[in-house]
Amino acid sequence: MMPLSMVKQGETNTILKVGGKEETRRFLENLGFVVGSTVTVVAEIGGNLIVNIKESRVAIGRDMANKIFV
Repeated sequence: MMPLSMVKQGETNTILKVGGKEETRRFLENLGFVVGSTVTVVAEIGGNLIVNIKESRVAIGRDMANKIFV
């Protein structure tokens, strides 16, 4: 298990855990980051990640990516 921020570009992984405060977890779940979902890192720009989740592209910061474990 490792944080999403450590995943290489183009890799597809399954979300195993979403950490952080309740408010943060709820925010990420609303974006589609739920346990069991697959997530693909599309690009990394200045430490921020662009990912494909549930057929949508979402940009998240490194601090948020560190709370998502794959």
